[in-house]
Formats: sequence, C-alpha cells, structure tokens
Amino acid sequence: MKTFKLTLAIGIAMSIITTSCRNKFDTTKTTDFKVVPSTAHFERGKVLVFSICAGCHYDRQLKKFIGAPIHDIPGIAGKVYSANLTHSKEHGLTDKYSDAEIRYLLKTGVARDGRFLNYMLRPNMADEDIDAIITYLRSNDPPLQAADTTVGLTHFTPIGKLYMSLAANPVPYRANVKLPSMDDKAAMGYYLVDNLGCFHCHSKKLTSLNFVHPDQTKGYLAGGIKFKGPNGTEVRASNITPDKTTGIGNYSQRDFLRALKEGVEPNGDKLKPPMPKFTMLKDEEINDIYAYLQTVPPKSHKIE
Repeated sequence: MKTFKLTLAIGIAMSIITTSCRNKFDTTKTTDFKVVPSTAHFERGKVLVFSICAGCHYDRQLKKFIGAPIHDIPGIAGKVYSANLTHSKEHGLTDKYSDAEIRYLLKTGVARDGRFLNYMLRPNMADEDIDAIITYLRSNDPPLQAADTTVGLTHFTPIGKLYMSLAANPVPYRANVKLPSMDDKAAMGYYLVDNLGCFHCHSKKLTSLNFVHPDQTKGYLAGGIKFKGPNGTEVRASNITPDKTTGIGNYSQRDFLRALKEGVEPNGDKLKPPMPKFTMLKDEEINDIYAYLQTVPPKSHKIE
C-alpha cells in the first residue's frame, strides 16, 4: 500500500510538472494593427465593457475597474483575482498590452505571456466590437483613470495548476469577423448571447463551454450552474430556454426587457446576483436576444 501511495504521489507530481511545461502557448500575433479611435467606438466600447467585463473587473463602490476576488473558484484550486484595468502604472494591466495583444487574447484566450485564460475568450466577436472595447479601455473615462491598488494576486495550488493545464485549449485566431445583419434579429440575438456571455452562466457547467460553437454547449441555456451569492449563499443560474414550465416560455418581450434592465421577474421577485442589470444595452438589443431565445428548443429543467 505504501508503495502504491508513493507511486501515485510521484505520478501526480510528474503530471503537474509535465502539464505546467506545456501551459505556455505561442504568442505570435497575426497582425500588428493599432485601433483608430472614434466617438462611435468609444460609446460602443463603453457599453460592451460594462456589459461584459464589469461583472468581474468593476468595483461598484469605488466605481473603478480595479478588479475583484473571484469567489466561485474552489479553495482547493487556489485564489483568483481579476485584473486591474485602470491606467495604474503599478497595478494596471491593459497599458502593458498592445492593441494587437488585446485582440489576440480575446480571440484565442492566449495572454501576452503565453498563458491560456479561457474566461477571456470571445472568438466570435466581430473585429469592430473588439476595436470598440480597446478604444474604451485606452480612454481616460473616470472608471479607467489610474487606481493604484490591487485586490490581490492570483495563486493556484498544484491541483489548480494541473486543472488549468489540462483545461487549456486555445482556439484558432479568426480574422475579419463581421457583425450579423441588423435586420436579422435572431442572428443578432445569438451573437449577443454568445459575446455577452449569457450561455457561460446559463448552461450546464462552466467547464464544458463550447466557445467556438456556443449552441453545442452541454445543457445550453437550460441553467443549473452554481454560483456563490451574497454572504456565501448558493445561487443556481436560471433556465432561459422557452420552456413554459421551467424556463421563460411565459415571458413577454416586455417581461424580458424589464428582467434584464431592472432585474425584476414578471412576478415582482428580484433577480439574484451575480446576474447584472444590463442598463446600458439598447432596448432593441435586448429584444434581439428575446427573439433569438424564442428559437431555442425548450428544455424542461427545473432549477431549485
């Protein structure tokens, strides 16, 4: 038995060493472009950054993108903190990246140092929207002005490093990705469900997301992923398929708009964190999401 345990321990140690050695990926950029900022890019970028990035990076008390602890990582894996996105010379991250490196990170999940960051993946985001995000991050808007503080430094345990290595799966760089036609409401809705990250939270598992083909994700939009709510309480993501019993099949377009913008269900109950309020999205965009969700096959999946 002692020999078996020793062999197992050595095997685990070797796995950690081996996988950690292959946890760095090619950082060759397919382009060395630089974004040409515009007012339209700034305005669109602000909406996208607050709708996509704020959930992890924005401190609502300080009203700054200083980062935050990520509570949904199991303690056995270590401690994870999102990055400071302000222009702090000491703690800020984005000023250390070129425009091309930010675009490469969002499209492939590979950071400038070769690490794979799957939670940053947006391989299907249109180049135009990525350019808008970069424009906003480069701006001196008050939430991005230098905040010389850090909420903590990410530290993975050996088990966390092993998992991150095994889960590392960068996607190919896709160039010249275009926005869907504004006239195709369902297509635009699918684009938003993908890039706003709705399917990240409202599917079966965070560890089985299909970033390239979101609708092929296990339990797509049927909910069930568990998050830590206020004071350590557990919250499970809702089923947002059009099932009339366990999903949102009885939501009218107006109900859905109110839920996303005001955080209120049709019966008056308030939606629980980490579900944000998408106050900056246009009504038309939320209506597009609603139109797309009506095309998703209803799935009977009751969420307690």
